[in-house]
Amino acid sequence: MNAETPVERPDAKTAAAFANSWNTVGEGSVYTRDQFLDWMTPVDPATLAGKSVLELGFGNGSLLHHMGDYRPARLVGIDLGDTHAQTHRNLAHLPPGMLELHRGDLTMADLGHFDFVYCIGVLHHLDDPRAGFDAVVRHTRPGGRFHCWVYAEEGNEVVIHVVDPIRRAVCKLPWWVTKYGVALPLAVPYFAYAKLVSRMSRTGGPAERLASRLPLAEYSKWIARRSFPFFHHVAFDQLVTPRTWYLSRATVESFLRHPDVDPKSVYLEQRNGNSWKFGGRRIGG
Repeated sequence: MNAETPVERPDAKTAAAFANSWNTVGEGSVYTRDQFLDWMTPVDPATLAGKSVLELGFGNGSLLHHMGDYRPARLVGIDLGDTHAQTHRNLAHLPPGMLELHRGDLTMADLGHFDFVYCIGVLHHLDDPRAGFDAVVRHTRPGGRFHCWVYAEEGNEVVIHVVDPIRRAVCKLPWWVTKYGVALPLAVPYFAYAKLVSRMSRTGGPAERLASRLPLAEYSKWIARRSFPFFHHVAFDQLVTPRTWYLSRATVESFLRHPDVDPKSVYLEQRNGNSWKFGGRRIGG
């Protein structure tokens, strides 16, 4: 891949904002193995042993951390943010020669073809999400598989109308102000709300039925299993970025009608009531 100056790219401000987040979140992966497998389903990472795998937008290597445990022959990542030093520390446990990291714009990169390409939580922060999806397909070898996860428009009404206006204002602040002065106090009431929804969902009867109708019910039950620091991390991620799209089902379906995607291979699943997992195979092979 040709050298480039990251600050010149359209997504440079977003990449820099997330780099501040990833470089201050601590050592290791912020995600549990169960979270990783949940994001990857219906792909079974065990089938990737001995394969070539590419992650577009690796952050601090939190997903590469788990993917590497399934022993792909080659594990490659690209990210526009300056997170390589932290990522190498987080992935020091991987076998020598497996890992290859690049810094650059994933929409412009040409890293070759891979057996499996994945992009988790990145397309919806790009200036042009469709260009990001084109890069996913472009890097997938003919006959190879790809898998993505994005925020949904459906099920995120509260986030779109309440949280996103706050994001547009505070993303311009110094990262530490956003993290500790805004994200931290906002995470506290949502932490209590998610725990309440989770508790109500286990009681049965009227309380359970009420919980199922509350905003972000499925997502709240899912995240309630995590500790408060993870809530804080998620809140900061929501607020620090200059760009967030919430993609409708129709938009994702239009992505999957890409001319190089095998229409018989595609899948589209709603996750936690407010996001989409989707993927398929590239034609050929």
